[in-house]
Amino acid sequence: MGCGSCGTKKPGGCKSNGGCSTGGCNRLNVHDWLCNLPLTDPESNCKVAEVSFKQGSRKEFFRNTTLQYFEKGDYVTLEGVSGFDVGEVSLTGELVRLQMKKKGVDEFNPEMKKILRRSTDRDLESFFISKDREPGVQARSRELARQLNLQMKLSEVEIQADGKKATFYYTAEDRVDFRELIKLFAAEFKLKVEMRQIGIRQEAAKVGGIGSCGRELCCSTWLQDFKSVNTTAARYQNLSINQTKLSGQCGRLKCCLNYELDTYLDALQHFPDNADMLQTTKGNAFLIKKDIFKNLMWYLMEGGSKHYPLTIERVKEIKRMNVQNIRPDGLEPVDVVSGKPKLIEPQFVDVVGQITLKSLEKNNKRNKPEQRRDSRNNEQHPLNNNDNRNRNNSNRPDNRNRPQQQSRPVSKPNAPRGRDSKDQPSGEQ
Repeated sequence: MGCGSCGTKKPGGCKSNGGCSTGGCNRLNVHDWLCNLPLTDPESNCKVAEVSFKQGSRKEFFRNTTLQYFEKGDYVTLEGVSGFDVGEVSLTGELVRLQMKKKGVDEFNPEMKKILRRSTDRDLESFFISKDREPGVQARSRELARQLNLQMKLSEVEIQADGKKATFYYTAEDRVDFRELIKLFAAEFKLKVEMRQIGIRQEAAKVGGIGSCGRELCCSTWLQDFKSVNTTAARYQNLSINQTKLSGQCGRLKCCLNYELDTYLDALQHFPDNADMLQTTKGNAFLIKKDIFKNLMWYLMEGGSKHYPLTIERVKEIKRMNVQNIRPDGLEPVDVVSGKPKLIEPQFVDVVGQITLKSLEKNNKRNKPEQRRDSRNNEQHPLNNNDNRNRNNSNRPDNRNRPQQQSRPVSKPNAPRGRDSKDQPSGEQ
């Protein structure tokens, strides 16, 4: 699981003294917090360096017999099987002694392999060519193992930098006879073959992945010692025994079940023992679970379905009474009040009733006096009316260029006195 910030294949791609700032370029990293401290006695400095292979999936110790000082992230050429190999320096200095003491490695072991030199361009070219062959060799090796009907799973292939040896890591439930398979591998790949059986947890550490917590697997990043995990660890933590939820990607119980187990065991010391059943006048009460965060013990009455939370002091008191053949009348449970604020459910709101006809009528009444004032202002100022008329007439065609016709006066007879105008004929002149 490498990060995408190191685009180059150089040791110091992130420019942080040869190490990636995110910690994803190399697995099982150890921060050398003593690297910047001055050395008082250089002769007493540790002459052994820790070298990682295949991005930290395998680490070994090599003696530095050269006069050169190697920093974290430098590629070095090492002694290999009938050849040489190339690895990346992961740790130097006094912290190497602590790692060797932790893994039980002797610092002055004469059989320890040595560092030959700093890797040259030719060594790195051969190293990258061998690494490019690994995916194809792994795919072909699985096909050959399937042809022989061997009950094994090849998880990883590691080829030496000079291309003379290959190590095949596999997992199997039973013992496997792979003598015929080794012959096929040697004839197919022209390499010296070494088979190494690993466990399922080691396979998950080599392959890597993302756990249910959303982070990279612990075995791929920092966890080196795989301790046994039992279902009792889940029972102490009041977890449901669900195999799918408690299992990791390796198919075994999660290693993180042991992380907080000591804290739970310390907290459970305050709880009384042999308190699985309490006797009362109403019947027997059976223990369901223990809440170490609230110091409560939950009980269930025989034949009932209601849970009763009791304090530790109350359980001890009832237990003392039962020893004296005294049965209390009730359990006297406590009221469990959660500290979380209650969520108020949204209620129905009548949005339609917010706008009514009465409100519209009030607005109309308010607008009427304003309209009357505008009409009065228009009457008092006829210029405004003329402007409005001119605006309305602006869209009519212009008749100024047309010839004007002379209008003839029309003579109307005078109506006689004493007669109504209605009796006069309208067409007479």
